[in-house]
Amino acid sequence: MKPVIKISALPVIFLVLILSACTRSTKDSSGVVTGEYSVFAWNDLGMHCLNPTYDKLVILPPFNNITAQVVKRGNPPQLVTSGVTVSYKLINNSSSYGKRAYGGFWDNSLKLFGVTLAHDIGLKGYALTGDMTATGNYFIAEGVPVVPVDDGGTWNPFQVAEITVKDGAGAVIAQTQATVPTSDEINCAKCHGTDAFTDILAKHDAHNGTRLSDAANQPVLCASCHPSPALGITTGPQIYLSRAIHGFHSGVQGATCYDCHPGATTKCSRSLRHTSDNGNCTTCHGDLANVAATITSGRVPWASEPACVTCHTGVDGVSTGTALYRNSDGHGNLHCSACHGSPHAMIPTSQSSDNYQSVQYQGFTSKVKSIGSCGVCHNDSRGGHGSDVGEFSEEHGGTNPGRKIGCHACHTSVSTDVSNWPHAHTWKNSN
Repeated sequence: MKPVIKISALPVIFLVLILSACTRSTKDSSGVVTGEYSVFAWNDLGMHCLNPTYDKLVILPPFNNITAQVVKRGNPPQLVTSGVTVSYKLINNSSSYGKRAYGGFWDNSLKLFGVTLAHDIGLKGYALTGDMTATGNYFIAEGVPVVPVDDGGTWNPFQVAEITVKDGAGAVIAQTQATVPTSDEINCAKCHGTDAFTDILAKHDAHNGTRLSDAANQPVLCASCHPSPALGITTGPQIYLSRAIHGFHSGVQGATCYDCHPGATTKCSRSLRHTSDNGNCTTCHGDLANVAATITSGRVPWASEPACVTCHTGVDGVSTGTALYRNSDGHGNLHCSACHGSPHAMIPTSQSSDNYQSVQYQGFTSKVKSIGSCGVCHNDSRGGHGSDVGEFSEEHGGTNPGRKIGCHACHTSVSTDVSNWPHAHTWKNSN
């Protein structure tokens, strides 16, 4: 087992200093961003997993997706996809190849994935720094090959990217930060010993008559036989990888979600409103046996997952239909994650870096909430005084409000028409 360094949350005062030093947007006296542009950025998942080594058995490569949306503030605001350049840069993490055993991904990329890659270039052609690509109403960098070790050698699964927006003249017009999480904390050693991958391949051979443990057949990409939609592989000669792994381990005494979905230190699911010490995984996904059984019954892993509306019933605009939360947009065509955070890392979380934009765009550190929640200042997300639109208009509405709020990160004037507000002001008071 590799030693790990537990990363604790930054003290609030230190976070405020970071925000003051790093943001390029201007703020008014209330701390709310008031520049001409705002940028929202997020990772598509609250935690990505990657292999610690790539010489024997490979489940997942280093692969992160960073998404951003640029808003020109106004009445109404406008999403911007042209005339600007959006770039990203991993902070204090400029390379992956020479760290620990991660270089094996590049050394074996041809055999594993059928492509020869230059060091520190991911499967989609992106590096640890570069320009994002405009796609639809957002910008994206796909397959960024970030690893959980920074340039100082510190293991930290909560890496951070700086997102910068420049106009056609090259001037910075907006900037923010987003967590780019990734962990190699797959704890197969709990059951398979110190040389876990060798043991797994040997047991696979014994159970299935394969010869995966032969050196000539290694490294083995599990998805080469067991389709893994997480890698974009949806067909193959065997059952889905998710069904095989969850089904096989459902009968193993003591097997838990955090053994593979990292982990004891990382704690993959970290949204304070949606998790518990054990991740609260089974509340949404079911236990290991249920995950496997639903795939057997026809569910496609990664393509069909639990929906917000399952728990948040009666909330206008929460249902994303057949689309997943991570792929959905809503109010003003902003992606759900722009205001609420990544799946499994919905704001607020236990990690300060996840909450960066909530503080940046709302100016409050005492109550970190999703962007647009009245709860950053009031007793609950509806304002703590019922639905008194007249009172709201007096303090927050119009073009010259008494106090600007999170809505002003995009809007220069906030309507008092409740039906125009996110979720039509029907979200739960506890959010």
